[in-house]
Amino acid sequence: MYYFLPKAADRPVFSYKLSIIHFWSLIFVYIWAGPHHLVYTALPAWTQALGTGFSVMLIAPSWGGMLNGLLTLRGAWDKVRENPVLKFFVVAVTCYGMATFEGPLLATKTLNKIGHFTDWVIGHVHIGALGWNGFMAFGIIYFLVPIMWRTKLWSVKLANWHFWLGTLGIIFYAVPLYVAGFTQGLMWKQFNPDGTLVWKNWLDTVTAIIPHFIARFVGGALYVAGAILMCINVVATVRKGSFQKEVPAEAPALANISSARKEGEGTHLWLERMPLLFSILSFVAVAIGGAVQIIPTLTVKENVPTIAAVKPYSPLELEGRDLYIREGCNACHSQMIRPFRDEVVRFNGKNGQYSKAGEFVYDRPFLWGSKRTGPDLHRQGGKNPSSWHYKHMYNPRSTSAGSIMPRYPWLISNDLDRSQMVNKLQLMKDVFDVPYTKAEIDSANTWADNQAKDIVKQIFSEAADLKQAYADRPAGELEKKRIIALIAYLQRLGTDIKTTQVQTASNN
Repeated sequence: MYYFLPKAADRPVFSYKLSIIHFWSLIFVYIWAGPHHLVYTALPAWTQALGTGFSVMLIAPSWGGMLNGLLTLRGAWDKVRENPVLKFFVVAVTCYGMATFEGPLLATKTLNKIGHFTDWVIGHVHIGALGWNGFMAFGIIYFLVPIMWRTKLWSVKLANWHFWLGTLGIIFYAVPLYVAGFTQGLMWKQFNPDGTLVWKNWLDTVTAIIPHFIARFVGGALYVAGAILMCINVVATVRKGSFQKEVPAEAPALANISSARKEGEGTHLWLERMPLLFSILSFVAVAIGGAVQIIPTLTVKENVPTIAAVKPYSPLELEGRDLYIREGCNACHSQMIRPFRDEVVRFNGKNGQYSKAGEFVYDRPFLWGSKRTGPDLHRQGGKNPSSWHYKHMYNPRSTSAGSIMPRYPWLISNDLDRSQMVNKLQLMKDVFDVPYTKAEIDSANTWADNQAKDIVKQIFSEAADLKQAYADRPAGELEKKRIIALIAYLQRLGTDIKTTQVQTASNN
């Protein structure tokens, strides 16, 4: 923004000092604000408070940067009507202001408990992605290509069409997601007078927002259509001109350059011509926040809550977890039941428990998630039979009418690759201190074989139709399939927590 917007408008940046404050404030404060995505989770309360506090602080520098960009156009707004490049930049900077105001609001506990895990977050992110990043990129392309190929833009009219298609695309993409997010957040939390959930069936909340998904698709199609017009325009412009390797430019000679600060030279001007020092100071500004949040956890063992009942994953469960990640299950399912009555009742029953920090000590990486297209799975183990999971992965509609989850038939048809099973356990032990014994690592394949046989036995005892389907196939065929590893993992989730009162190392 600070380079291309003044260039395109042919005007100096509104405030150089404000741009300096904007830069240093962002790189220092942003790293502290990271935990704002994890409010009400198993993260320590002090880090959640840091995330919320610093996120609210970000409003000032972010809006300072937005206003700096828009005020750069003072006296040049007549150019915006004619110049598609400036149109893209104005919307981009405006979307930046919207996203950086909404983000801190979502970091507050009041709004986070409603908005997190819903499509509201997706709408918020895409205001930044499509509006700020996308439109800024489009504007830069339209600005650079004619200069690089020494010609005028092939069609200003086509660029204007791109602008309006893209703008409408953003509106039709984001607004339905906001409405869907509000709908989800309210439906999930609604109770009947007798204390039961109004929308107990998760699919009721999914089907309610399908029209919003359709509108989102229309918005995305408009946005992509605009991008296609840009590609046509750029190709035609390139064919029309000839590439210019260097753009002639003149500047006063820099005399007597040294590390010493000149008389009357501003501190930041001096710092800007010291790239190594500038880079070091930038790294320090970024690293401070990360160090404050990470070092206490790494250095003080008591800061890592542990639960005696929580054990490491078996080799087969670990393979299933990798499949869960590879197939993108964590993109639609969370694994974090927050301490809210509606979430505990919905995902773990009336007398269930919310997620505890000590339950994740062996999760690398953790899979708390940020979106619930499907329900939370952190207490999934034992809720459904193994045969249900088999059928659900083959065809979700066969077990959950109206589900929008895709099918995963290859999990049933393809064998599990166990070639790295032993190495995975060894890595977990050596790098992440997971307490596997040498005997367990050496017998990983036997351990997995036995667990796979038990799961297949369960499936056949629960579903006569599946038993019949495999009656004429070689013995042990199903035990080798990927689906068995995934079922092993899903049936393990949340089963280590069995008591009402959970004692952790930090509260003993």
